[in-house]
Amino acid sequence: MDNNYASRGFGGPGFGPGGGRGFGGRPGMNPTAGLWEAMEHLRSVFDQRPQAPRMARGDVRAAVLALLAEQPMHGYQIIQEIEERSGGSWKPSAGSVYPTLQLLADEGLIEAAEQGGRKTYSLTEAGRAVADEAGTPPWEGSGARAGAAAFGALPKAGVDLAGAAAQVARTGTPEQVQQAIEVLDEARRRLYAILAD
Repeated sequence: MDNNYASRGFGGPGFGPGGGRGFGGRPGMNPTAGLWEAMEHLRSVFDQRPQAPRMARGDVRAAVLALLAEQPMHGYQIIQEIEERSGGSWKPSAGSVYPTLQLLADEGLIEAAEQGGRKTYSLTEAGRAVADEAGTPPWEGSGARAGAAAFGALPKAGVDLAGAAAQVARTGTPEQVQQAIEVLDEARRRLYAILAD
């Protein structure tokens, strides 16, 4: 695949709203080769890990309190636990977790102790009272669950589609390849229609 084609991303032929040539590739190109090229590009796009949705303001604080209500943890462990419990849809950065820990310590809600060469945080009595009142942890909210499901299912569906189209490109007759191109062009139009709603 040439780099210029790959760099155009979904705005290139067959992906963008104005990509009039559909999945047939560049002028003069064999339609099978064009379909194969497009599907390989699609696979590479979906193989990239999607960016997690932004969580609401204050969710890091609520998550830290919820985790420390279970047991003392160090900062990196908190980050890992949030990622795991959100199904991979949310992984707060160290730049948001550690300042939150410092703020909670300043407020007297947590305290730190050296343990195994690491600073481990635990709730104070005041912190436990705040955590008990907080309710549902942020990763159990509908937004986090929906994000985890969507970010896991959409790339898989895209890769599965790319694999099926590539199989047609490899083994299909010219008529079958043309049918596949029409199906994929229709799928592209319907996906853009979803965003337009």
